[in-house]
Amino acid sequence: MKTIKLLSLSLVATLLFSACSDDDDVVEVINEEEEITTMNVYLTPEGGQEFEAFSLTNLDGGVTDPVVTTSTLDANTSYTGRMEFLNENEEPVEDITEEVIEEDEEHQVFFIIGSGLDVSTEYLDSDANGNPLGVEFSLETGETSIGNLTFALIHEGDKEAGSDGILDESVGGETDIQYTFDVTVE
Repeated sequence: MKTIKLLSLSLVATLLFSACSDDDDVVEVINEEEEITTMNVYLTPEGGQEFEAFSLTNLDGGVTDPVVTTSTLDANTSYTGRMEFLNENEEPVEDITEEVIEEDEEHQVFFIIGSGLDVSTEYLDSDANGNPLGVEFSLETGETSIGNLTFALIHEGDKEAGSDGILDESVGGETDIQYTFDVTVE
């Protein structure tokens, strides 16, 4: 009888000490970055039809040269633009643009205009805090020119530092995708 009582007390004590343990493992939620294989830039001239102005597709992560397309832009023209980010390695194709918009406080598109190119850009959308997002934008062309235009999607950068649209080291964060297109305005 004493043995049964001692075993019962031992079992109860073991359960109590196990239940009260403070060394439980904390589960860390990992938000894995999405793969972006394709960046499309669509432009719509005032009173005209939307067209794919620039496109970059890199399905193998840079092992082979990416497929790049560019369109000539009309001089002295106002365009509205939109960005599209895709993962074409998924079936069906995954539209990463939706995630960028949903996580707007963590993303920003930057438009970097190279010397010699007579264009300007302006953000048309913002995140929940009023900081620029860049999925929707305007692009104005000036006189005939040739130069480079870089589109960069930055993840978890300092949006206050990037609020003027200038991408420098103060913005920080990680580059989800970036490419510099050769642009002709005529």
